[in-house]
Amino acid sequence: MFISSVKAKLFLLSVFLFCCLISPSQPLPQHNLQFDKLAERWDEAMPLGNGMLGALIWQKENKLRLSLDRADLWDERKALDLSKFNFKWVEQQVLKKNYAPVQKLGDHPYDNTPYPTKLPAAAMEFDISRLGRVVSNTLYINNAWNATRFESGVVFNCYIHAQKNTGYFGFENLPGTEDITRLLTPGLIVHNYNSGKTTIQDGNSKAGEGLEKLGYAKGTVTATANTIHYRQPTYDGHFYEVKIIWQQFPGNKIIGAWVIEKDKPAALKLLDTSLKEPTGWDTHTAWWDEFWKKSSLRLPDPVIEKQYYLEMYKLGCVARKGAPAITLQAVWTADNGSLPPWKGDFHNDLNTQLSYWPTYTGNRLAEGATFTDWLWSIRPKNLQYTKQYFGVEGLNVPGVVTLSGDPMGGWIQYSLSPTVVAWCAQHFYWQWKYSMDNIFLKDRAYPYLHEAAVYLENITRVKDGVRTLPLSSSPEYNNNRIDAWFLQWSNFDLSLAKYLFTVAGEAATAMEKNEEAKHWNKILKQLPDYEVNATGFTVAPGQNLNESHRHMSQYMAIYPLVLLDVNNPADKTIIENSLKRIEEKGTREWCGYSFAWMASLYARAYKADSAVKQLKIFALNFCSPNSFHLNGDQKGGQYSNFTYRPFTLEGNFAFAQGVHELLLQSRNGYIQVFPAVPDDWTAVSFTDLRAEGAFLISAKKENGVPSAVKVIAEKDGMLNIKLPFKTWLSKSIDRRLIKQSEQGIISVVLKKGQTVVFENGYE
Repeated sequence: MFISSVKAKLFLLSVFLFCCLISPSQPLPQHNLQFDKLAERWDEAMPLGNGMLGALIWQKENKLRLSLDRADLWDERKALDLSKFNFKWVEQQVLKKNYAPVQKLGDHPYDNTPYPTKLPAAAMEFDISRLGRVVSNTLYINNAWNATRFESGVVFNCYIHAQKNTGYFGFENLPGTEDITRLLTPGLIVHNYNSGKTTIQDGNSKAGEGLEKLGYAKGTVTATANTIHYRQPTYDGHFYEVKIIWQQFPGNKIIGAWVIEKDKPAALKLLDTSLKEPTGWDTHTAWWDEFWKKSSLRLPDPVIEKQYYLEMYKLGCVARKGAPAITLQAVWTADNGSLPPWKGDFHNDLNTQLSYWPTYTGNRLAEGATFTDWLWSIRPKNLQYTKQYFGVEGLNVPGVVTLSGDPMGGWIQYSLSPTVVAWCAQHFYWQWKYSMDNIFLKDRAYPYLHEAAVYLENITRVKDGVRTLPLSSSPEYNNNRIDAWFLQWSNFDLSLAKYLFTVAGEAATAMEKNEEAKHWNKILKQLPDYEVNATGFTVAPGQNLNESHRHMSQYMAIYPLVLLDVNNPADKTIIENSLKRIEEKGTREWCGYSFAWMASLYARAYKADSAVKQLKIFALNFCSPNSFHLNGDQKGGQYSNFTYRPFTLEGNFAFAQGVHELLLQSRNGYIQVFPAVPDDWTAVSFTDLRAEGAFLISAKKENGVPSAVKVIAEKDGMLNIKLPFKTWLSKSIDRRLIKQSEQGIISVVLKKGQTVVFENGYE
């Protein structure tokens, strides 16, 4: 008993020392956005959000402005008419080399009709002319609160409540005069849905047509001494409402609130001036405290570390249960009088998928589930779309889609691609593998994978034992030309097909559906080999990568599908040749997200320095001062010919995953710790990153040497892990229970809730 007690104490001491050395979960002050002025552009503003509501805080024409947004405000009138064409007809036109009719039916409606589109809501403004200059403007990302301080001593505070769809604002330290109080009452700015103005050009931001093209009736604004109410009709009887309330509080304060409702009245009660905290601040900060506790990391590079924490902050602002999936701009629709870039829609040929990459390793599964929840909600429409357009049973997803799941068209090689569902299905698989939630597997993941696999089996054809796809493409190679279609598998489509049948077989086996697993494995074996040559992955047979290109589509098998492993000699050759080819063609036609994605590709090849370089380029060249990804090179084209500034979020979140890939990877049935950390990063740590198998991993590197790894098992299961040191010690588990392979992979069965700490043996 005494020996057991000593072992227990040593184990507890080991865990205590480990926890002391791992960094705290909360962001640090240096991670905040801190300026000495208000931004003068909407895409440089301070961003707030709770998944459903969003606000941007900036200055326009000497007034403090809050651009207000709601995630589900959409005009969903149809422009694309799928009754006029289908996939088989498109194939016939491609074979006849007569592509103009396809572009007319499939692409022109997206380009020439302002709807379907995401809608901005309104804006709120305050006259700050008598408050003096701004001396500090800070976004505190630990609790999602913006404070703007003026030289007069007045402070403007603003936040959106994390757990209820209400935004709050207030002024404190007011002089106490009736005049200043009157001046600081808010004004509501409504958008020009019917003004007759022409399209607004917004500083190279790829602004769409003016909102007046939507042709809505004029909204009504009614005001009282302490309220403003706005009702805006939209289309087919739909409407939205904005309500703002405010009042004076003891202690020279004004506090107000705002809401936006869709298709129902907006209601707000006046705040109780007798309460110490009338806005629910405690419950708001409690949510953010829990969000930040999920995981954390500390890096020696301050640029990358700050950008990482700003990305995770934005993730907390835009991904929330009950809210729609993340669109191109989520709750920060452009406030410039025009339709948002690319209509602010759901792009499933890259953008939605990349936006959710960091939720899995980052241990934010609840945030990641907003994507699979939304995909599941639009599944009935997607089933109808699949039968109508592709003419087969099963499930596919449009590549460009509205809030409720209708296809939007535009460059139909990708917007109506035959393999979109396979990439979407990866997120159902990841939700299962990172959580090992067997209920989710049974109710959501396998049904989705099964329907997707049924579709892909039905749409493909078998000749001489080899399965082919009627038409294939590789986003966005050759853009919207007829030669963007290939008559043989592109590596993009082929990789997705291989992946889908692989994971469908794995999930079927886990469900003990052995005959279905055998069937999916049979289909998998009918797929051809990848098309590779001395340049690595080609785009398609006979088509090498011959130019710089923004979309890493032909490299899907490396990342994110992880069908290849650099530890396999044959795979290593393909991966290294592919990376060499990318480098030869350069980055002149890359967007910001290309660099973020490239970081993960390099990390999977263990090229740590190259991965870090991509992250630095992204953070320093392709982001607004507020951290928004602006697509183009904001330093005049140092790395890219694209120098425009349309804001989209996928590059931001792909950046965060690029950081995760340096620190922790789930690959081919095992976990690898510190797989791609540069040698000059002598001090690195992370806490509670998540790996496949539902394991939470923490690790630290001190004085250039990895020193400890902690594993917490959320479920019963086999841990297969490659530690960052060759010899190890562990006081927390009997070494006789552990097996170690020639490749250095440690295997041990862990029970739910069990914690194991491995320490460097320094031998």
